Amino acid sequence: MNAAPTTPATADKYAQALDGRDPLASMRKGPKRTKKLLKGRSEKELAWRPAPGKWSVKEVLAHHADGEIILGSRLRFVAAMDDAPLPGYDQDLFVTRLGVEKVKSKALLAAWESARALNVALLDRLPKGAFARTGLHAERGPESIERMVAMYAGHDCLHEAQIERTLAEYDAARRARKLERKAAKVAKKSSQGAAQSAPKGADKRRKDASEPKALKKADKQLEAILAAR
Repeated sequence: MNAAPTTPATADKYAQALDGRDPLASMRKGPKRTKKLLKGRSEKELAWRPAPGKWSVKEVLAHHADGEIILGSRLRFVAAMDDAPLPGYDQDLFVTRLGVEKVKSKALLAAWESARALNVALLDRLPKGAFARTGLHAERGPESIERMVAMYAGHDCLHEAQIERTLAEYDAARRARKLERKAAKVAKKSSQGAAQSAPKGADKRRKDASEPKALKKADKQLEAILAAR
């Protein structure tokens, strides 16, 4: 999660995450790459948060869906209007206030896929010169369609890495819980075994302690018999 404004430096980080790949080609495949990462995962796993204040995979999907809708409006404003204003938004508030918990991860992924398909179709039909058109972003200043495409394509890559990390952390936490439960069972079994063997040892100690008294009593009885003869 990051409630801070998206600065030009952050935008550069997004674009650099592409590592030389074609931005538009990467955008086409973004949802499919993420979908592959989620294969075989349950809703419980996708809703798991690695730490307080950190997004679950499900919340990342909601962020993708919201961001894609916003990107679509920005692309259309800039392509059609001169010097279009592009307001910023608090991504954390979008995740926490829009009822994400009431939607399945599968539906969020589908929403992102649909919105991305519409945006890619728009970019495909725009004239080449349109990519140089700019709008005025409230936090980052002048921003062209070309830069927006590079940013969102890199944004996909960064969140793919985040999803991989989160799922790996979930798997590690699950393994740790299993080991803890196994250790607890072993400890319980060991404790029960010790409790069951303790009375036997105590009985033996009592028997050993009573033997000298029995011998003394037998000796006295023998002495009495001999004295009576």
